[in-house]
Amino acid sequence: MIGAIAGDIIGSVYEWNRIKTKTFPLFSPRCTFTDDSVLTVALADAILSGADYGEKMKEYYRRYPNAGYGGLFHQWARNRESRPYNSWGNGAAMRISPVGFAFDSLGDVLEKAKLYTEITHNHAEGIKGAQAAAAAIFLARTGCSKKEIREYVETAFKYDLSRTLDEIRPGYRFDESCQKTVPEALTAFLESTDFEDAVRNAVSLGGDSDTLACITGGVAQAFYGGVPDFISRKVYQVLDDELGRVTRQFMDIYVQRSEAGS
Repeated sequence: MIGAIAGDIIGSVYEWNRIKTKTFPLFSPRCTFTDDSVLTVALADAILSGADYGEKMKEYYRRYPNAGYGGLFHQWARNRESRPYNSWGNGAAMRISPVGFAFDSLGDVLEKAKLYTEITHNHAEGIKGAQAAAAAIFLARTGCSKKEIREYVETAFKYDLSRTLDEIRPGYRFDESCQKTVPEALTAFLESTDFEDAVRNAVSLGGDSDTLACITGGVAQAFYGGVPDFISRKVYQVLDDELGRVTRQFMDIYVQRSEAGS
C-alpha cells in the first residue's frame, strides 16, 4: 500500500508537467499526495474498520476536498444518494492496492476488487482495471514470477503486455482510462529492477504520472518485498497525521505480516 502512495507522491509533480525520461529528482519540494493516496487510504480504513467504502470515500472527500478528484467523482461525493456512474477511468485501479494485500486468496481479491470498485466505477473496463491491478499485487506478494504475473494478466484480462516501455513511450499521452493506463503501469513494473526503478519507469512514460506510478508502486512493493526506507520516511513526512496513522496501521496488520512470510 505504501508503495502505491509513494508512486502517487513522486508522480504528482509530473501529472501536468510530463516528462519522457527516468532521470529526475525522486522527490521534489512540490511533491504532494493527491486523490490517489486519499482514496487508497480511505479503502484501507474501510477494510480495517469494516465500514462501508462508499461512506468512507465521502468522509475522506469532505476532509480533503481539493486533492484533485475528477469531475464525476466530485458530483458523486457531494450527493447524499450516490449511484455508480459507469466510469472506466483509471481511478478504479489507482485506489485498489489495499485489496491485493489484505485478502488471502486470488478469488477473494478479485471479488473484493469488484465490490469496492463498482461503488463508482461500474463499467466493465473499470472493474477489469481494478481487478488486474489487485491481482498483480496478490500474485507478486505470494511469490509469482514476473513471467507468471504477465501471463495471468494477459490471459485473464486480455491486456497486451507485449510492448516494451521504449515502444510505448514515444507516442504515449495523458489518458484517464483504465484501458490505456493499467497495461502501461504493469509494464513499468515488469521491466523494473527494483522499487525505485519501477516508479521511474512509470513516470517516464509521460502520461497520467501520479496514477501510473501509484499502480506500478503497489505491485512493485509487493514483488520486491517492501519500499526502501528513505522513500517510506519521505512518504510519511508528506502525509498528514491522519493519513499516516491509517497507513501505518494497515501496513502493520496486513503488509508487514505478508512481507515477513515471503
